Parts: sequence; structure tokens; C-alpha cells
Amino acid sequence: MKTFAKTLMPAALVAAGSAIANPIDGQLPNAPALAAYGAMPVGVRQLEMVNPDQINILAIDPTAEKPAEMPRYDRPLTVEMWYPAAADATGSNEIRAYLRDGATEVTITGRAMRDAAPSVSDAPYPLVLISHGYPGNRFLMSHLAENLASKGYVVASIDHTDSTYRTQAAFGSTLVNRSLDQLFVLEELAGRAAEGGEFAGLYDAENTGIIGYSMGGYGAIITAGGGVTQASVEYSWGGPHGTLGIHLAGSDTHNALPDPRIKTAVAIGPWGMNTGFWDAEGLAGVQIPMLFIAGSQDDTSLYETGVRAIWENVSGVETALLTYMNAGHNAAAPMPAPAESFYFNEEKGFNISEHYTDSVWNTVRMNNIAQHFVTAWMDDRLKADAEAATYLDLVSDSNAGVWSVNDDGTEKEDHSYWKGFAKGTAKGLMYEAKSPE
Repeated sequence: MKTFAKTLMPAALVAAGSAIANPIDGQLPNAPALAAYGAMPVGVRQLEMVNPDQINILAIDPTAEKPAEMPRYDRPLTVEMWYPAAADATGSNEIRAYLRDGATEVTITGRAMRDAAPSVSDAPYPLVLISHGYPGNRFLMSHLAENLASKGYVVASIDHTDSTYRTQAAFGSTLVNRSLDQLFVLEELAGRAAEGGEFAGLYDAENTGIIGYSMGGYGAIITAGGGVTQASVEYSWGGPHGTLGIHLAGSDTHNALPDPRIKTAVAIGPWGMNTGFWDAEGLAGVQIPMLFIAGSQDDTSLYETGVRAIWENVSGVETALLTYMNAGHNAAAPMPAPAESFYFNEEKGFNISEHYTDSVWNTVRMNNIAQHFVTAWMDDRLKADAEAATYLDLVSDSNAGVWSVNDDGTEKEDHSYWKGFAKGTAKGLMYEAKSPE
């Protein structure tokens, strides 16, 4: 009887239909200053793309002899694009998205209006690409996409084929294709923003940033110039028959990969160091400033020997590491768990809500902090906003910051509290910055 109740729960919730709002974002009273939405209305639309003549990883038998020619196919990719909308724009704010179970479709809601008219600006907006984990989908970080769009960014979030909740397949496809997807979407969007294109003048593809979560962070590191190890190329469970070799550190194919249009990247819980995909030599290839974000108790990518070790070994560019103390792998990335996800899925073997939540931190609190830091980082790197950079000049341990202000609110000389955080709210965080060696 107990199992029967668990099985019925999602169906009962779905029957309620759109009565469940499932907001993708919240703004708590203790949210830091830059978490707040910007002044611009936001639009959102779906784009379909096809990357032609790609290696078909799923058609390769890793147990058979290496084929003389690799099978190839045209690789489909769906992209959701958030953008500043016209002041008088209208449209539905509902999005239909699948849960982690790959079967339950739910309604999530935000501020973005479907297919709203874009805002006309004197100068094109910076472009940001978002890349989800394995598995994930293009809506998992929609709170961050919508937030950035309200501040003058065009944000394109990718559904990575073979890596979404509904298309999850052999891991080798994600390993090989993740960075290639990111770069193809950039090239496709650049074409659509060129003179005469459907988005001409809306965004500047020459001024692009990337945000990647988990395997999206793995892809962002490769796209930024980090090459993988020879050992990882040879893993039997990885890219079949050495197909991951295109990303091998020092190879001609990998050396030709970085795109100068990409100016910076944010990697949230990036995967790979824990399983030998990275070493100091490969990570020395990273060519753009990067912000890393992690939970200190990440049991997927790991922390000390995972995300933190990646950050420590990126040596040639400016980097920073934001750590949520005692948070896990879901720190700073997923939207709040939709109501329909709170059930135990017998096939998956876990409660679906666990894909979105953290054992210690409140999801909205984590996301507000991420919105604050990503805004400061992108505004600094893509908009050359000197004021934004001051939000990143911090004492490392948030708990050690001293609140010391005069009666009129001006700061005393010994004031070292994290900028943008109200008194008593900068707790449980570390922010460490590192310059090139």
C-alpha cells in the first residue's frame, strides 16, 4: 500500500494542472544586492538548431573493432533564449518542462513572456550561453537566465542531445559533444545576429560568456582551453575508440578549439577532476578568466580533490572560487524543486525532488547568492563595469567580515563586511581569488 501511494503522487499532482505555479525564482529578504531583477522586461523563445555531420557516438560499438570511418549524423539541439523585451511586450509566462524522472511534464512560471518582442537598444547586449548537467535540461537554470536577461543580457540555454532527462544515453556522447555543442550554438547564434539575420543588433556574439553546471562546467573548461588527460581518452567507459582525443591537451584539434568570442566562463560544480580528466598541464591551457562555484560537500564532482583542485590548477588567468560551506552538488544551480517532484520514483531509486534540493541550504537562498555573484562577474568581464568589480573585492571568509559603520551609514576604516550583503547575512561562504602565476 505504501508503494502504491508513492506511485500515485505525481499523477495526482499533475491532475491539478496549471494550479501549481512552480515559480523558477524567489527573492528572499536577505538576498544580496545584485540578486535583484533588473529593470528590463524579459522575453523567451525556443530555437531549433542542427549541427551537421557530427560523429554519432551512440552508433559506435565500443566492444567491437574500431571502424575505418566513424558513423556520422546531423545532431539536433534545442535552445531556449531569454532576452530583454520591449516595454509594451506581452505573452504567457508559463513554460512546460519535464522533471528529472523524464516522464512528468509540469508547468513552471517566471517573469519572461513567451515570444515577446525584443527590446530595441542603441548597442547589442552581451551573450551568455548556459549548459546543463548530465542529465538536465535547458530550464534547470532558468532562474539565472531570466535574472540576467532582465539586466541587459541575451541568454541561450542548450538542451544537450543524449544528455537531457528524456534523451539520456551513453555518457561518451556527453564527454565528446558538450564543448562542441557550446561552440556550435555560439556560431549559429552569431549568424542569426549578423546583418540581415533574425536577431540582428540584439546581441553581440563577439562578447560572450558561458555558464556551465556539472557536465556543463566540464564542457566550459574544455571550451575555455582546458585539455583532458591521455588516461581519460583511454577510459573504456568514456568516448569509444579514442573519440575524446579531440579534446586531448596539446593535440592539434584541442589547440584549435578555443574561440576568441568567449571572454569568460562560470563553472558550477564542474565534473572531471575526481575521475582523472584533468591535470595541471591540461588546466594550464585555460585562456579566459573563470569563476568556479561549489559546495564543500559535493559528493558528485567532489570538492577538495574535485572542484577546488580544478581551481587551484588553472594557472594562467584570473580565477575565483565561491564555496557554499556544507552544500552539496546542487549548490547554486537548479531552480526550486517543482511541487510534482516531491515523490519517490521506484525506477530511479530516489525522491525526484533531490535532483533540485540541498540537504543544508535553502535553494532560493543559494540561487540569490549565485545571481549576485554571476551578475558581478559578468558585468565586470562583459560590460567592463568597474563598480561590479568592487563586489568581488572581499575578505575570503564571509564569517570573518567585520560590520563597522557610522550612524549615518558610512563605512568605518575597519569595515570588511562583504559588499552587497546586509548585516548578518554574509555567512557560510568563502570567496577566494587567484591571479596568474
